[in-house]
Amino acid sequence: MTTSSPGAVLNGVVVATALPYREDASAPAGLAVDLDKYAEHCSWLVDNGCDGVGPNGSLGEYSSLTDDERRAVARTAIGAVAGRGKVIVGVHGVGSHLAARWAEAAAEDGADGVLCLPPTMYRANPGEVIAHFEAVAAVGLPVMVYNNPFDTKVDLTPALLSEIAAIDNVFAVKEFSGDVRRVLEIKEQAPGLDVISGADDVVLESLLMGAAGWFAGFPNVFPAESARLFQLARAGKLEEARALYEPLVAAFRWDSRTEFVQAIKLGMEMVGRYGGPCRPPRGPLVPAFREQVTADMRRAIDALAALGDEGQRA
Repeated sequence: MTTSSPGAVLNGVVVATALPYREDASAPAGLAVDLDKYAEHCSWLVDNGCDGVGPNGSLGEYSSLTDDERRAVARTAIGAVAGRGKVIVGVHGVGSHLAARWAEAAAEDGADGVLCLPPTMYRANPGEVIAHFEAVAAVGLPVMVYNNPFDTKVDLTPALLSEIAAIDNVFAVKEFSGDVRRVLEIKEQAPGLDVISGADDVVLESLLMGAAGWFAGFPNVFPAESARLFQLARAGKLEEARALYEPLVAAFRWDSRTEFVQAIKLGMEMVGRYGGPCRPPRGPLVPAFREQVTADMRRAIDALAALGDEGQRA
């Protein structure tokens, strides 16, 4: 990826990494973070064509980690892909004092940029949202703000983003509203702000409308295929992109559901990776959901195998 501007480091396919645990009775909920497995996973994602990794996001269960664990996870990701991929660290916090502290830690540890939600436990007003991002951006790393109105109850509308984009070091927005109309509207009202697709099940639509990146969940399962999808979409090769995307999108829809962490970890297991359990408050998938995820994943796996066979015959 080009790095002609500081904000370009936030573009491309950055994987919101799932976090592996191992059983340990002395750890929170009896599950210790397996940093060795995590380092291997980060390296595997970059080796398979993804541009970088995003530790300590919602998919990485950041809110279930201790402070020491959260710092160790970020450092592990940075060490695992150093010189080969970018690391955009999640610095979400209940207030700007905490989010800025995590941004400072990310800068000290060598991160390339940060991803930041509005205040996570309080429905902030527009002035408070702007102040929150100003504090994080003052640290100096490139900032991707994160619009997730479902979890935060705060919607970073295009009008609000036009104000946020004026903050020095804010270069991108991870857009997770699911409304693909937002891509062009954001580009109109905040033309200096890159739009990053945040929901896997509208990624093709978002990229075709000009999104510059994909901060992604299911590339934990399908990294090479996801990188290929991104390249095809950015190149405007719609027919090839649709052929790859359509059999995947039923699985991708789980990225926008409450059980997205469990679903993606199950998907990882189905392709021979380690997914493993989640920490509370997340429990196992209920049987009906497990059955549906398995069916959606099986369709995707079979379709990719068929596409691979066709490519070998061509």
